[in-house]
Amino acid sequence: MIARALLLSGLTALTFGQTKKPAWTLSETEVRSVVERVRAGRDLTPKSWPGGARVAVGLSFDFDNETIVLRDGGDSVSQLSQGEYGARRGLPRVLALLDSHAIKASFFIPAMSAILHEASVKQIAKAGHEIGIHGWIHERNSQLDEATERELMGRASATLERISGKKPVGLRTPSWDYSPFTIQIARDMGLLYDSSLMADDQPYEVSVNGTPTGVVELPVEWILDDAPYFNMDRFSTIRPTMNQEEVLALWRGEFDQAHKEGRGLFILTMHPHVSGHRSRIDMLDRLIRHMKAKGGVWFATHEEIARYVKNQAGMK
Repeated sequence: MIARALLLSGLTALTFGQTKKPAWTLSETEVRSVVERVRAGRDLTPKSWPGGARVAVGLSFDFDNETIVLRDGGDSVSQLSQGEYGARRGLPRVLALLDSHAIKASFFIPAMSAILHEASVKQIAKAGHEIGIHGWIHERNSQLDEATERELMGRASATLERISGKKPVGLRTPSWDYSPFTIQIARDMGLLYDSSLMADDQPYEVSVNGTPTGVVELPVEWILDDAPYFNMDRFSTIRPTMNQEEVLALWRGEFDQAHKEGRGLFILTMHPHVSGHRSRIDMLDRLIRHMKAKGGVWFATHEEIARYVKNQAGMK
């Protein structure tokens, strides 16, 4: 049994136990043991969305703030202030926009961010938005041993429940990172859904070694995330790659195609410290207005979508 599989040296080697093996020497059995460990199971696309909607839209915000800098051991006041912007200015704009459109969204919050910005988390909960697990301090969970990952996820859930008043039912791993243990921990915690994997555009049941888990996956994608286009880090080579008009066109195109296909799912990932800036809030406002004008849209939290598809599929 593989204890852990790591991509090394440009996809040239995999670690089996303590032994590095060149990828081209792997047997079919070894390859399958890596590839099939966590896989997309049955398609959970319902026969119809509520009200006959052509597409279900789940708007989500990862309330990371300072945790990414802290995770990497940083203490730059400048970088930390970028994160603080998410709570101080970005979040109020996001909440005001959602309120103006009468839309409920899902917020995935690292526990340390919730501790640093407790009033913000309570504001999110008071507005009726969902709060989900997003790690303890935005850690890279694929680098953790099972006991540490399990302890941090449990502690994060308890912290969010204490501050928000409701136990989280969903998970989005930090940076959409996934260890060999993540899905089993989610199952043991009784979580309803995960939103970290990318095997489909539509909802599906996560499978482990060919066995259904009962966990609903609401898949994400980097093209439907604001960070790859807008992030800026003067200490690295990370620079904005697109402006808001280009990103709006891309997101609108993804939505339009989901609408055209029918029974589509559109999961959008944003960050208050990224998309909370003026021009980007305007971009999101225009996207929502486009969706509403198109018609046939069900705006829902990730919890609502997951519960609906699970019920429609007759899953326990």
